[in-house]
Amino acid sequence: MKTIIKAAALVFAPMTAIALTAVPAAAQSKMGIAVADLQRAVGTSAAYTVARTQMQTTYKPQIDAFNARKTAIDADLKTKGDAIQKALTAAGNKPTPAIETQYQAFQQSQQSAQAELQRMGQPIAVANAYVEEQITAKLSDALKAAMAKAKVDLVLAPDATVSYQPTVDITDAVVTEINALVPSVSITPPAGWQPGRQGQAAAPAAAPANPAQAPKSR
Repeated sequence: MKTIIKAAALVFAPMTAIALTAVPAAAQSKMGIAVADLQRAVGTSAAYTVARTQMQTTYKPQIDAFNARKTAIDADLKTKGDAIQKALTAAGNKPTPAIETQYQAFQQSQQSAQAELQRMGQPIAVANAYVEEQITAKLSDALKAAMAKAKVDLVLAPDATVSYQPTVDITDAVVTEINALVPSVSITPPAGWQPGRQGQAAAPAAAPANPAQAPKSR
């Protein structure tokens, strides 16, 4: 892209050299294109940061139970995995019917453990999704405001670029706008709330989170 821009500059230089000298400095400094990491903007916003801290306290019993169970499951699966490897080594790395049966049981244990941990982590995952949805509901407005202030016409995601200078990154500007639009959020989803259902009854985005509400930690 840089090569194309340079080539275009050379082609139009004779026509624009005089005109550019008369353009005000402010107009010449317009970026036009910028880069913004919207996921990072949401994750570093004040509302999200505070909400995560509050969730660590409010959902501490669930978090501790989840971590303890995961540690136990990981240890159990490691023991079973080591036993299979030991049996396989003893068999000269040739699977036997007994080893295959043992491996199938190991896979079933993995699947059951994954399902169990998912159930245990569901309340925390839903609360986190609720926090994110309250913020992302205003993300478009925040981005537009940041673009207008930076005089940007086009915004690209970082992974859509090959290389860019830090000066074209307006992520921090987006964070500033998010902070203004969504100063705080609730960490307790309404009864029956599910991620992605914008029309459901939800607490106001600016409602303060109450660490004393029913008992997290992306």
